Amino acid sequence: RCVIKELESLGKALYGAKLIAQRFEVRNCSHHKNPVSGSTCLLSMIEDGNPHHFFIATQDQDLSNKVKRKPGIPLLFIIQNTMVLDKPSPKSLAFVQKLQTNQLVPEYQKQSIVELKEKEGLVKQEGEKKRKRKRAGGPNPLSCLKKKKKKTQEGQEPSAEKKKRRKRKRNR
Repeated sequence: RCVIKELESLGKALYGAKLIAQRFEVRNCSHHKNPVSGSTCLLSMIEDGNPHHFFIATQDQDLSNKVKRKPGIPLLFIIQNTMVLDKPSPKSLAFVQKLQTNQLVPEYQKQSIVELKEKEGLVKQEGEKKRKRKRAGGPNPLSCLKKKKKKTQEGQEPSAEKKKRRKRKRNR
């Protein structure tokens, strides 16, 4: 509501921006009786870790720098009629990294888990059979055999015994 009030007070120069802002869902803020500036109102709504998971869409560099200092708040802006989602800020990346490291199992618990598995016999033994990979083989040995020569009768020459073959003519 504070953003719409600010746009109304700025006059006809920002009438189009006011119409666009009115199309979206209007969230109630804590200072509806005495409105403050739009950037102050937006910053007050994302305090305490952004519990409602708001995105902030702004062209104001000062406001975007303040938003980048808080972790877990996505920032949108417009470049040549295209809405662009800004990459996560270093604060957001550090916050996520910290959450992930806190969720990992501590080292002493990992050791106790391994010991318990050994006691129960759940650990894989080194001597287990491994599957052999099939590898590409050579050619079929039966296809590599040499051709057998025909036995000829003694005294006859193999050339004299050749039969004449007829060629077949194809009709097209």
